[in-house]
Amino acid sequence: MTEQETVLQIENLSVDIFTRKGSFHILNGINWSLRQGEVFGIVGESGCGKTMTALTIMRLLPSMCTVSSGKVLLRGLDLLRLSEREMRDIRGNEISMIFQEPMTALNPVFTTGTQIVEALQSHQSISRQEAKDRAVEILRAVGIAGPEQRMAQYPHELSGGMRQRVMIAMALICQPSVLIADEPTTAVDVTIQAQIFELLLDIKNKMGTSIILITHDMAAIAELAQRVFVMYAGFMVEEGPVHEILNSPCHPYTKGLLESIPKLVADPGPNKKELKELPGIVPDLTELGNICPFAPRCSYVTDQCRNRIPPTLRVNEDHLVACWAAS
Repeated sequence: MTEQETVLQIENLSVDIFTRKGSFHILNGINWSLRQGEVFGIVGESGCGKTMTALTIMRLLPSMCTVSSGKVLLRGLDLLRLSEREMRDIRGNEISMIFQEPMTALNPVFTTGTQIVEALQSHQSISRQEAKDRAVEILRAVGIAGPEQRMAQYPHELSGGMRQRVMIAMALICQPSVLIADEPTTAVDVTIQAQIFELLLDIKNKMGTSIILITHDMAAIAELAQRVFVMYAGFMVEEGPVHEILNSPCHPYTKGLLESIPKLVADPGPNKKELKELPGIVPDLTELGNICPFAPRCSYVTDQCRNRIPPTLRVNEDHLVACWAAS
C-alpha cells in the first residue's frame, strides 16, 4: 500500500437537519479524500459542519439529521449503505474517533480498563486476560505512567490530559486504518496540547494510521497536517496542501483565519501589525438562501456573491477554492 492510496473518499455529501423552521442543509455537497498515512485537517469556526462531517462518517448523526445525498467510501465500500450491524463492525475497528470532551464520551460508572477491554472484545475474539494485557500495552504506548493502576481507576479520578490519552488508547486498541480526532485538545492546557499533538504524529509514523484532524486552530493544522479542508456554513471554501494554503490563501475566509492567529514577537517595533478579527458570525443556515455563505462578512463582496453560490475553481492540480473573486 502506497502513501498516495486513498483510504476514505467523501463524494457530494449533503446532510439535512429538520427543525421547527423547516429542513435545510448543514453540509452542502462536500468532496474530499483521505490518503494512506497522512494527517488531513478540517478547519473552520464552530458551527461550520466539521463535527457533523465526522458524525456522518461514523454513522452517528442525531435523529433530526439525515443524509440527503452522497457517499462515504472506505476503500470503495459505501458506509452509508451498510446495515447498522455491518457498521458496528467498522466503527471502532476500521474507523475510530476521539471525541471533543472525554468526560462525556467515557462512561463514569466503569473503570477505564473495563471500557478499553470492552472496546477490544466487541471486535476481536480474544480472552479477557489477553484483552487486559493489550489494554495495558496501549495505555503505556500513549504515554500513561503506571497503566496497570490506571486500568482500575474511574474517569473522574484522572486528569484531563490522562482522560484524553485514555480516549486515544480506546480509539487505537483495534489498530484502525482511519482515526478521526475531533478537537482532541479542547479540554486540556497548552502543555498537554503539545503532548497530544506529538502523540498523534507518533501514531501516524509508527502505525501508518490516516488521521482526520478537526479543529478551529490553523496553528495546529500548520504543525500537523499535510492537507487542509476549510469549511464555512457547511460548504467547502478552500482545500489544498497546507504549505500552499498558509502561504497563498485564495478565499477571504481562509485569509481571515490566518490573520487572526496570534504571533509572538520579541521586539514588535513600529511595524507591528494589529491582530485582526473576522467581523460578524456564522450565518443562520435557515436564512442563508442561494448566496455565497461568506457574503455577509466578506470585505470583497459583490452583487454576484449576494445572488449565487460560487462554483468550485481549481487554482492548480491540488488547490481548490469556492469564491467568485478567484474566477
